[in-house]
Amino acid sequence: MKKLYLSIVLLILTFSFANAQDKNEMFMECVSKFGFDETVNKLSEVAGAKGWKVLITHNLQESLKKNGYEVLPVNVMEICNPKYSARLLELDNERIYSNLMPCRISVYEKSDGKTYISRMNSGLLAGQIGGIVEEVMNLATNDMEEMIKFVVE
Repeated sequence: MKKLYLSIVLLILTFSFANAQDKNEMFMECVSKFGFDETVNKLSEVAGAKGWKVLITHNLQESLKKNGYEVLPVNVMEICNPKYSARLLELDNERIYSNLMPCRISVYEKSDGKTYISRMNSGLLAGQIGGIVEEVMNLATNDMEEMIKFVVE
C-alpha cells in the first residue's frame, strides 16, 4: 500500500512538472531589497515572530568550498510551523506527505549582485493531492509568502 501511495505522489509530481506551462509555476523567485546576510537574518526573525521555527540553515557555499568548489552564496533554510506539521503527521494516511516538510526557502546571490529568494509552490502541488494536505499546505504557503513580503522589493 505504501508503494502505491509513493507511486501516486511521484505521478502527481511528474504530472505537475510536465504540465506547468512555465517552470516558474512550480518554483517561485523574487529579488530581496536587502543583501544576502541581512535577507537570511530578516527571514529568520520574521519566521520566529510568526510562530515558525528555523530548524536548520544549510550554507551550500561553505559546504561546496570544503569540497573544492567555488559558488556564490546560497543558504537553504528549513522552516517548520508545528501547528501545520502536527495536522499532517497525526494522521496515518497523510504521513506519506511528510516529505513536503519542512518547508524550504533558498536565499542566494546571482552574478548580477542581487540577492534572490526562491521556494517551491507547495500550494500548487498540494492542489493535486487535495483534502487536508491541500488545506494545510495552502496555509503554510500563504504564511511563507507573508514572511517573504518583508524582504522583497
